[in-house]
Amino acid sequence: MRPTGRLHLGNYLGALQNWVRLQDSCENFHMVADWHALTTDYQHVDQIAPNTMEMVTDWLAAGIDPEKSPVFIQSHVKEHAELHLLFSMLVTTSRLERNPTVKEQVRDLELEDAVSYGHLGYPVLQAADILLYKANLVPVGEDQVPHVELTREIARKFNSHYGEVFPIPDVRLTKFARVPGLDGRRMSKSLDNTIYLADSPEEIAAKVRTAYTDPKKIHKNDPGNPDGCVVFAYHRAFNADNAPEIDADCRAGRLGCVANKKNLSAILAEQLRPIRERRRELEAHPERVREALRLGEERARAIAQETMREVREAMKLA
Repeated sequence: MRPTGRLHLGNYLGALQNWVRLQDSCENFHMVADWHALTTDYQHVDQIAPNTMEMVTDWLAAGIDPEKSPVFIQSHVKEHAELHLLFSMLVTTSRLERNPTVKEQVRDLELEDAVSYGHLGYPVLQAADILLYKANLVPVGEDQVPHVELTREIARKFNSHYGEVFPIPDVRLTKFARVPGLDGRRMSKSLDNTIYLADSPEEIAAKVRTAYTDPKKIHKNDPGNPDGCVVFAYHRAFNADNAPEIDADCRAGRLGCVANKKNLSAILAEQLRPIRERRRELEAHPERVREALRLGEERARAIAQETMREVREAMKLA
């Protein structure tokens, strides 16, 4: 993940929850993508370090075990840059310009006339991030699927030209690969429509009160349509057992939006409570987060160096 500070429900449901579960069945590596942060916000580098601490604190609070699953900072393992450079020779600019995720990001951030070389090519850097550790499974949100497909193309092309070095990675999506923001658009900090994992019960309640619902359901007893309702989408994610009943009650006019939002606020506050409590403990001991990053960096660098040795040998650059 790019270090943009505290994480929201979209980060959690789209990726982090999946990471935590996969620790029991896979060898995981979790990277702070600080170079990627420069692609859209190179002016504010002073925020990268504090944002990194905030984000990794959320990782650990959510259940990432740094002894089992290394956590590290991308720029501290220089092999990422070397492999990115080599991969950039294997991709055309026209291929990069077709990437729908980059197009969406450019539109949302209003960067149509200011797309940098690094921004256009960051999916190639992401391919290096993945293949440097010879990952065969990439747990991501739905918006990152096109990037993994590019990674697969690069791995195939490299293997075809230079010999079998890299696996062809597959995507692992969560059940809720993309969760809407409070306004119904994709959840994004830049759109200011998020609920954070660290939000207090009071903050959660205040935000849920603003959530988009069926605009045709004006009165409590009016029949509603949960399809497209943000509140119902969150119920499906965090209150799945009761979601069918909520759906039926809304459609029949038995459930008003105010009561529904209050119920959701209580459910979210309770389900996020363990994360909030672990986060407070880590905030009181930031040295634990820094030590987790240091140890993860050592483990990541050892694997990265071995991979680059194989790459240089395959490309006759040794």
